[in-house]
Amino acid sequence: MEILSTHEISKLIYQNIESKKEELKANYEASKAKIGYFFIDDVLPIEIAKKCFEVFPEPSAMRCLKSLREYKHVSAQMDNHDGLLEAVIYAFQDKKIVELIGDICGIESLYADESLYAGGLSLMAKDNFLHPHLDNSHDAERERWRVLNLLYYVTPDWKLENGGHLELWPDGPKQKPVLIESKFNRLVVMATHDTSWHSVNQVAVDGSRCCISNYYFSDSPLKPTDKFHVTKFRGRPDDTFTNIILDLDANLRMLLRKIFKKGVRKNPHVYKNKI
Repeated sequence: MEILSTHEISKLIYQNIESKKEELKANYEASKAKIGYFFIDDVLPIEIAKKCFEVFPEPSAMRCLKSLREYKHVSAQMDNHDGLLEAVIYAFQDKKIVELIGDICGIESLYADESLYAGGLSLMAKDNFLHPHLDNSHDAERERWRVLNLLYYVTPDWKLENGGHLELWPDGPKQKPVLIESKFNRLVVMATHDTSWHSVNQVAVDGSRCCISNYYFSDSPLKPTDKFHVTKFRGRPDDTFTNIILDLDANLRMLLRKIFKKGVRKNPHVYKNKI
């Protein structure tokens, strides 16, 4: 396969999104009152998307996050992995794409994040999961608001019964979620604010659901009610014990952030570019 540059990949992404702009704008607007989102399939030519999966790192080459909150594998140190993955992740940060998605979502000040704070690569294997949660409200320096989450899925033939799919909880984590399949070559864009609860259901098969992710930030929050908060997790609606533990966990971490404005330690999940 011909090796494409970040710029060439970004042109392909832009053309696809722009061609469906009005439809995507309508989808986002229709869901905006609770959790704004849209998704678009066949984002890149199939051979590029397949190659992303073929060169995706093994779980052993990634950082494993395993707790009551979540169980997954992540990496933001892109120069440890195949160059195609870095080219694709930064293609989504092209200024024209950021502005286009901002137009679709009605957000004027929108910025990509070169440091990949909490972004990058994620892999979910058998029994991996992500409980319902609200993302941290800000960037690492607490200067800009986190407002959009971009999730690009690259596992071929990933089926509904496999699990590992995105769930949005527009009526809160005590109600029923909206399930968005983690389909191959699909991009999901979702709003992040103080009620944008989301999760990933448990992977049920021996396989890897692979995702390339970016966050976009803004000078202003999406909702006037938004206030600073740490990432907050909950259990599923029928899991009272997990809810109690995770509520205590979130309250403790929020208390620490009131004392230490930028955290007790720096989040290790950033791209430490060696150049």
